[in-house]
Amino acid sequence: MTLTPELLLHAYSIGIFPMSEHRDDPEIFWVDPRRRGVFPLDGFRISRSLARRIRSGVFRIDTDRDFAGVVDGCADRAETWINDEIRDRYLDLHELGHAHSLEVYDGDLLVGGVYGVVLGAAFFGESMFSRRTDASKVALAYLVDRLNRGGFTLFDTQFLTSHLASLGAVEISRGEYRRQLAEAIARPASFTAPAIPSVQEILQRTSQTS
Repeated sequence: MTLTPELLLHAYSIGIFPMSEHRDDPEIFWVDPRRRGVFPLDGFRISRSLARRIRSGVFRIDTDRDFAGVVDGCADRAETWINDEIRDRYLDLHELGHAHSLEVYDGDLLVGGVYGVVLGAAFFGESMFSRRTDASKVALAYLVDRLNRGGFTLFDTQFLTSHLASLGAVEISRGEYRRQLAEAIARPASFTAPAIPSVQEILQRTSQTS
């Protein structure tokens, strides 16, 4: 089966997504988790240490400036499910306006980020990477804020990891996920409309923990 942007979008609309065993494996398989990781958009938690990192101003945030760089950063690890075909199809979705990245820069150097697919008011988080301490956490904080202000209702993380759970992600059943998915893809939302918030704005809008 040839992987096309249209097939990818249909797959996301019914709750499945593609993976490969590793970077050099040409085969692609479809995943439909029994338990699904999601981020409640009012549940992202910023620790005091992460708040200090954001407040320090060491990072600059941008969106869709280097989508390919974010995908490549996510694939730049010993084990990755992103093979060449998957990479190319996500770039196609980006060109079509259905995939976006949020990037973290240190000066002009891309040091972290997250990317995902958009359908209606659903954001399907695909992967993130970090080349500086807390860079991926900072990316998630700004991403959740953007999704909230853009009108999104579902932030799909696919799986729940201990790292995501520590930031507020939870696990729901396949049936509950599909219910939320159907509602989300029927609603309008915009990833690109919200402006990059100031440090003060994002800290005011996000719950903080000790």
